[in-house]
Order: sequence, then C-alpha cells, then structure tokens
Amino acid sequence: MQGFGVHTSMWTMNWDRAGAERTIAAAVGYGMDFIEIALVNPAVVDPAHTRALLEQNNLRAVCSLGLPEGAWPSIDPEAGIAHLKQVIDVAAEMGAEALSGVTYGGIGQRTGVPPTTVEYDNVARALEVSGRYAKQKGLAFGIEPVNRYENHLINTAAQARWMIEKVGADNIFIHLDTYHMNIEEKGAGNGIIDAGDLLRYIHMSESDRGTPGEGTCDWDEIHATLAAIGFKGGIAMESFINMPPELAYGLAVWRPVAPSFEDVMEKGLPFLRNKARQYRLV
Repeated sequence: MQGFGVHTSMWTMNWDRAGAERTIAAAVGYGMDFIEIALVNPAVVDPAHTRALLEQNNLRAVCSLGLPEGAWPSIDPEAGIAHLKQVIDVAAEMGAEALSGVTYGGIGQRTGVPPTTVEYDNVARALEVSGRYAKQKGLAFGIEPVNRYENHLINTAAQARWMIEKVGADNIFIHLDTYHMNIEEKGAGNGIIDAGDLLRYIHMSESDRGTPGEGTCDWDEIHATLAAIGFKGGIAMESFINMPPELAYGLAVWRPVAPSFEDVMEKGLPFLRNKARQYRLV
C-alpha cells in the first residue's frame, strides 16, 4: 500500500459492475495510484470483473467497510468473523492488497456507556481470527479508529495500537483518518506518533469531510509528522459526496460537504499532492 489514492465514494457507494466501470475510469483519468473500494454490499460485487478492470488499467486497490449491525463483533464475534471472512474472500478475488476500515464494529455503533472488557475481548477474538484468515488470503488487515459519535470502541491511535498488541497478529496495521483525528487526538501529530510503525495507511479528509485545504485540519503538522516517522504507506483522499441513506445516517452527513466531486478532485487533490511532495512522502 503505497502511493496516492482516492476513496471510491467520490463516484459511487454501490460497487456493482456499472459503479466499478465508472469509478475506475475516473480514477485513472485523475492519475491515481490506487483506489479504496467500499465493500458495504459485497453481494453486488463481481470480483472477477473488478480484477480485470484493475489489471487492464494498471491500478491497485484496497477495500474497506464498517460492519452491519447483525455482525458487530463486540456483541457477536462469530457473526463478525463470518461477515469479515466473506468480505476478505471478495477482496482477495478482486486482487486487493488489504481490507481495512471499521473492521471491529459498525459505523454508528454506540451503547451509550463506555466499552466493557467483554466487548473488547469479543472484538479481539474476531480480529485475531479474521486477521489470520486475511493473511492466508494474502491480504493485510487494518483497523481505523473513528470518532466517538460513530463508534464507542476505538477512537484513537493509542487505542488501536493497544488492540493490535492485545490480538498479537503481525499483519494487522493502523489506518488513521485526519477527520477523526481532528476530533479525537490531542494534536494530529501525537496520534501519528502513537501509531508509529503500525501506521501503514491514512485517509486525508478535511475537518468537515469536504474539500481538503478548505477546513481546519493542520495539514503541515500532519505531513511533517508523517515524514518524521518515515511513513511509507498509502495516502488516500476521502470526501463523502455520494452517500446512501443508511451510511449517511451512521456518518451523520446531513448536508453536502462540497459542491461536487469535481470541486474535491480539482481543488483538494492538487492541494494534497503538493503537500505530499513538499514533505517527500511520494
């Protein structure tokens, strides 16, 4: 997972054949190194079709998701494992390099009270089994801390590191997101330092999830700290333009965060690419 990529929500959240064709063509047009495919509905995916498109266009991919309510590992680790194995199979068939995201729970999952030891033990079991299965399939496996309003289990890089150490798997990595860090970390740089050598993937997302460079994220702090720790992983721009109602609810996206995908791609993408070059990350 290296280079500069974009989350496919820029063009679609439904990875069927039509969504794959439209999105891959657009990503290639913008010169992306890879795409991040949201596998929120693996049943509609044609893995062989996606793999052929990726290979034809010399484009790499990672996959991501948040687990559906019936498969939240903190409540039912076996259901979580079953769903993750299904998605890992799809991602491997597509030729993806990794599966990441909220692999430990759901987007919008909260109990209203702090996490319990039982919840964390259940999550650790699901991640251990799923991470081992991903390794067998040739995939890296990531966990993305998200803000307290979207999930109550893992909100910071330090918590993600603690969970990975609890699991004890060598192919599980930390996947940070600047939008979530802007809420939860005591400075984005501190979160990056806490993740350290386990950080292999990062979402570059503005403070309002809109166009990078037009919000309050401290992009120089973020890029300087990534350079300081010798970060060599994947950098993906993420901005939510096309949200299905069920995901918009979990993310609490109630209004347009940017005028269009063109606004994000033609303003935010050059901004982030310039920052990455300035700090010698790409």
